[in-house]
Amino acid sequence: MIRKIIRIDKEKCNGCGACADACHEGAIDIINGKAELVREHFCDGLGDCLPECPTGAISFEEREAPEYDEAAVKEAQKKIFAKNQAITAHAGCPGSKSMQIQRSEIPKSEKPSSTTGQVSNLQNWPVQIKLAPVSAPYFNGAKLLIAADCAAYAYAGFHQDFIRNKVTLIGCPKLDQVDYSEKLTAIIQNNDIQSVTIVRMEVPCCGGLEMAARKALQNSRKFIPWQVITIGIDGNIIE
Repeated sequence: MIRKIIRIDKEKCNGCGACADACHEGAIDIINGKAELVREHFCDGLGDCLPECPTGAISFEEREAPEYDEAAVKEAQKKIFAKNQAITAHAGCPGSKSMQIQRSEIPKSEKPSSTTGQVSNLQNWPVQIKLAPVSAPYFNGAKLLIAADCAAYAYAGFHQDFIRNKVTLIGCPKLDQVDYSEKLTAIIQNNDIQSVTIVRMEVPCCGGLEMAARKALQNSRKFIPWQVITIGIDGNIIE
């Protein structure tokens, strides 16, 4: 089939490996000091690898290529995740290591049991959209919360009302200056997401987060229940 796929210019490639690390599908390997698209059926054509290339060696082209095989990608990702879980040493920043925080589902009627009167409901780490893995066990069957990072500071009951029983991803499009839609699309496409709740602030820059989430839902081509909740700078929900 004719479709959009990446092209790697080996003359420009310096073999840094940034594209291979950025490709969540695992389509790229470094062979003999150069990046190669070795699994064309793993390349989704979204181009996560494109902005990571320091030499401009990666571009898009439309040509005959195997159809993107989502099932094969998921199976490969599961194997990689299982292998990584078996490695006790974490080579990167310790704070970016993916982990699931086991918490039993808490009924809303149940009062917090800690002496401070507050209970954390966070179930996953990391929470930053930029750092989150595309595929992780806690995403399967998850109710996904996509939130502006300011919202947790503005809204007093953020854990109880929003994080509770959800997998949380946060970001600020103004500070990060990235398009979250590609990462969010990959997360929604590669996992069994049950619902999406978008919590944003009333300020205009938060519109970027909402638009990225909407775009991801549309691009995923999945019919998933979703809602948008807006928090005012006074800390109240805007109806």
